[in-house]
Amino acid sequence: MNWKTFFALLSRDAHVARRNAIQLFLQTFLQPLLFVFIFGKVMVGSGYMPPSYKSLLLPGIISISMTFTGIWAVAMPLIAEFQWTREIEDRLLAPINMEWIAIEKVIAGMLQALVSGLVVIPLAWLVLRPGVDISIHTPWTFAAVIVLVAAFSACGGLALGCSIDQQHIGLMFSLVMTPMIFFGCTYYPWSALDKFPILQKAVLVNPLVYASEGMRGTLAPQFAHLPIAVVLGALIFFDLLLLVVGLRRFEKKAVS
Repeated sequence: MNWKTFFALLSRDAHVARRNAIQLFLQTFLQPLLFVFIFGKVMVGSGYMPPSYKSLLLPGIISISMTFTGIWAVAMPLIAEFQWTREIEDRLLAPINMEWIAIEKVIAGMLQALVSGLVVIPLAWLVLRPGVDISIHTPWTFAAVIVLVAAFSACGGLALGCSIDQQHIGLMFSLVMTPMIFFGCTYYPWSALDKFPILQKAVLVNPLVYASEGMRGTLAPQFAHLPIAVVLGALIFFDLLLLVVGLRRFEKKAVS
């Protein structure tokens, strides 16, 4: 393993992310903050939602922001490098094993997703205040959840970026991202689906469910949520599954 080359690739991706910081901010923060403002400020302020909904909503918004950021940060550059710019060919010539190039992409995406999650917390809190009742009751559990959520988003971006052609980018968001968000327990807890038992069980195949419930369980445990042990186990499973699928797709794409 050539660590110098690995960190050089990571440093390059960090430089690109810093250079596109404003564009990245608008792409990943604008939509979640608009949801925060409309549902948390307007709907609550108008009396259509109870004041406690602010605290219920914020963990889901953090999960959406992290998921969107990680997937976008990994998938879109891969689609461009494999199909438009062909920059991936230069990376494949680097003195490093092929799978480590993909892992470097995942780590870069994880870091961006972590920054997104940690930034959206104070931003959303400023929009929603006063009346937001969230706190980190168990710091180590919160750290584990947020790292696993970042890994899920980046590994998902690797799998999608190596599986979707450039002409199908729109379908990725309409057929993958949109259903994932609306059925990911981001705007409501998983227990709210009690009256729809089939749907309640079906959404458990959506990893965003565990991201939202994990955030809710560590930031706002006063609301119903899945057991943290179940959340951690499911996130680890999806992280490994998406990483394996992504690495296989990357290798297949790189040698074709």
